[in-house]
Amino acid sequence: MTELSRARFEALAEAYGGDVARWPAGVREDAAAVMAGDPAFARGVLAQASLLDAVLDDWTPPPVRHGLREAILAAAPRPRARSRLAVWGARLGLGAALAGACASGVAAGVMLSAAVGDGDAVSAVMTGYEGVGDEATAVGDV
Repeated sequence: MTELSRARFEALAEAYGGDVARWPAGVREDAAAVMAGDPAFARGVLAQASLLDAVLDDWTPPPVRHGLREAILAAAPRPRARSRLAVWGARLGLGAALAGACASGVAAGVMLSAAVGDGDAVSAVMTGYEGVGDEATAVGDV
């Protein structure tokens, strides 16, 4: 339990109202300590907050005039229909991007296989390990 300052007590009362039961659980014990230590101060702060609570509880929103929904919808901008050409162009761009990514992957694979070195070793791996002895492993000869 931490000591609650007067300013913090007032701020909590303004934020959560005059009923301490509606305050966050973590500060209720501290608030009880403030109320026990300085009951006149706590009563005044909570009474002030309770007045605002009562005003807010009594408030009702003004009635909505008939046709408000229709007026808002009429004033809202209309969504623009996308032309078939724009849809086709977007799909073409997406297809070109995917084709470019695939081509880049193939080119990287070809360059990497050429950089590995011995073409015979690559061929042996690709054709089911033909010609590779039993003593060879992935990390070299053991």
